[in-house]
Amino acid sequence: MKNSDISNIDVSNFLPHREPMLMVTSVLEIDDNSVTTLFLISKDCIFLKDGKLSETGLIENAAQAASAVVGQSFFEKDDLEGKGNKLVGYISAIKKVEIFQLPNVGETIITKAKLLSRFDTGEVTLCSLEAETYLDENLIVSSTMNFLIHEV
Repeated sequence: MKNSDISNIDVSNFLPHREPMLMVTSVLEIDDNSVTTLFLISKDCIFLKDGKLSETGLIENAAQAASAVVGQSFFEKDDLEGKGNKLVGYISAIKKVEIFQLPNVGETIITKAKLLSRFDTGEVTLCSLEAETYLDENLIVSSTMNFLIHEV
């Protein structure tokens, strides 16, 4: 998937999540070390609390966005439908999370994640990533998480 035209890609082909757990609407930019994603908060989102995306939903959004940085390396460059592989990822540690604001239903958030470290064992990939989530260019979440990602 990396370095391809991603404007028409169905992101659900590359994440193990499905509605209602899918917390990324589209990938705006991606390279070997970073990703930018968009998420439109719908009224059907299971992470809503009093009309706002909850803290848990914001963390899950950041985790799904961040995992795309490493997850893309498990797919061939021309595999635009995600048929060549299936992945499972786990948050192994939330090292830091700061939440400054909860966005409302109907708003769109942008999450930018950057790879900090990566270790491939041949069976699994262990990695650390930082993610920042924005609402109208205002930082609303800052986090650092560790992940374990493997093929199934």
